[in-house]
Amino acid sequence: MTTTTLAVLVPLLPFLGAAAGLLLGRTAPGFVRPLAVLPTLAALVLAVLVVARQGGGGAIDAVTELTPTGSVPVELALHIDGFAALVAVLVGAVATCVQIYSTGYLRDDPRYASYAALVSLFTSAMFLVVYSGDLMVLLVGWEVMGICSYFLVGHYWETPEARAASLKAFLVTKLGDVPFLIGLLALATEAGSFRITEILGAVASGSLDHPTLIALLLLAGVAGKSAQFPLHTWLPDAMAGPTPVSALIHAATMVAAGVYFVARLLPLFEASRAAMVVLAVMAAVTMVGSALAALAQDDIKRVLAYSTIGQLGYMTGALATGDRGAAVFHLLSHGAFKALLFLAAGVIIHAAGTNSLAAMSRMRGLRDRVPDAYWTMTVALLALAAIPPFSGFFSKESVLGAAEHVATGHTGHAPGAAGWTVLVAGLITALLTAAYATRLWLLAFRGRGAEAPDHGRQPLAMNAVLWALAIPSLALGGLTFRLLPDWFDDHALTPTLTTSVLGTGVALVGGIVTYAAWRHTTALAARTPLGAVAAHPEGDAGLVEAEAIASHRPAYGDVASAPDPSDPGRLLLGPVHRHAAAGFHLDAVYTALFVRPVRAGASLVRFLDREVVDTYVRAAGALPRWLGAAVRRAQTGNVQTYVSALLAGTVVLAVAAVLVATGA
Repeated sequence: MTTTTLAVLVPLLPFLGAAAGLLLGRTAPGFVRPLAVLPTLAALVLAVLVVARQGGGGAIDAVTELTPTGSVPVELALHIDGFAALVAVLVGAVATCVQIYSTGYLRDDPRYASYAALVSLFTSAMFLVVYSGDLMVLLVGWEVMGICSYFLVGHYWETPEARAASLKAFLVTKLGDVPFLIGLLALATEAGSFRITEILGAVASGSLDHPTLIALLLLAGVAGKSAQFPLHTWLPDAMAGPTPVSALIHAATMVAAGVYFVARLLPLFEASRAAMVVLAVMAAVTMVGSALAALAQDDIKRVLAYSTIGQLGYMTGALATGDRGAAVFHLLSHGAFKALLFLAAGVIIHAAGTNSLAAMSRMRGLRDRVPDAYWTMTVALLALAAIPPFSGFFSKESVLGAAEHVATGHTGHAPGAAGWTVLVAGLITALLTAAYATRLWLLAFRGRGAEAPDHGRQPLAMNAVLWALAIPSLALGGLTFRLLPDWFDDHALTPTLTTSVLGTGVALVGGIVTYAAWRHTTALAARTPLGAVAAHPEGDAGLVEAEAIASHRPAYGDVASAPDPSDPGRLLLGPVHRHAAAGFHLDAVYTALFVRPVRAGASLVRFLDREVVDTYVRAAGALPRWLGAAVRRAQTGNVQTYVSALLAGTVVLAVAAVLVATGA
């Protein structure tokens, strides 16, 4: 079997699994779980074979024209270089883990069949994005992921939170997709093709007339899909969906698509220094802002959501320095430990039994209750905080090293201002990342909330997946930068001394300061009655109510408890805490700038339609009706009435004739 055939089967198998799962979900429910797991697992195996055959060498290209479309043809093309091959393995591995995990996590869910089919379709769409060599075909996968996210985030559609979150995710990402589509069409018009190789050739020859405009239009779609400022607000709310969906979206699909797209077309963005600076500023604001917001969240899933936004900021920051090797390296590393974090959070949610969307302030005694989640999440948090020798250290240092090279003028792929922006923001974010990772660990496993009822040991499928993901979270970074340099454009990914010392140093400072703040608040809380803290108006600040999952799992008990007063986030952030917990009020800003004006305009249109347009329509119908009523009254059927009217008319005409004659 040729490599091209293997590559075609990779997205095709999950698609067929999704179709079969939807068809057999009601008639043969016993086949649903095998159809969810086996096609995705087979796609992973084939993706690994593609990696083995591609070998980090030259790209594998294959193309066939779908149909004549005029001057710019749309072609079913494959373009598999080292980046595409490795990212496809990440997608397959995480999707397989999510499907296996979901067999235990959603074992009692009545809509599991449709859920599993949508996850398979989601996976197939991301495979299509990764392997596609034609931007129109890539756009198909791009949009299919958008509609899948809408359905999966709104899986628990009975709850208003899930309905609102799914609609918000769809609308915000579509807001970015409109200029993205315009940019694709403009790019294809100037390059004369939708083929990625043809476009890169046009960029290299300087054939593009408006690279800055095209790059900025494309960045709008990237910001929406990869949840970058200012279109990131949909991602924290998307936590209303099932936790395995969060793992899939955050680790291997959807949000990774934007970063991967820029990595594929990086020469286009490098052709515009303005676009590179915009990309750097977008990454810097995203990194720092999301890290501050994560430090103030009480819900464990929202902490991880803001963490994803920040880590994607690192990837876009690496791209802003012209180093796609560092960006994809961090994408691979982050995919492993972020999937582990979310799936471990799912175990914690079940064990905590909380009905407050996994509020960390209400957790207690979980270390001994969920030892698998405790140890694996500890590994993942150390990777997230970039502590050596965990994988996050190597990939994050490659980003900081790339920024240092640009800032110090050792490479000319990007402006020096972009390098300094990414480097400073990256170091600040490293400090904050270690702080909120430490806070999450302390509150989740050493918190002082009320102890939840014991729901027993988690299903084997869930715990096995956690340990499977813990291995790459620990070893992926070191193996990648030592064994796979050819896969990253022959780019050395070895950490540099300066950024290694600075990055690790600020991370240690962030962790130590957070631990000290936690000890301080714990000591204060020990001298304060818990009821008094709960009664304080600020005691429950930042709590996000009514998790959709809790209302659908009878095994999840409601824990009526006061929030943990030992949260160090409030002490560390001080007056900024309230604003950070609300995401710096960006939703309120968007409501004031866009939602209210649109609603006001809609109200005006409705008023004009009902009171003005409908008035004319009603009047146009009323006049003939009145005339008809008058005529109908004249038609009495009485001959005497008709003769009398005839005589009266004759008299009137005679009088009129006399008057006319007299006047003449």
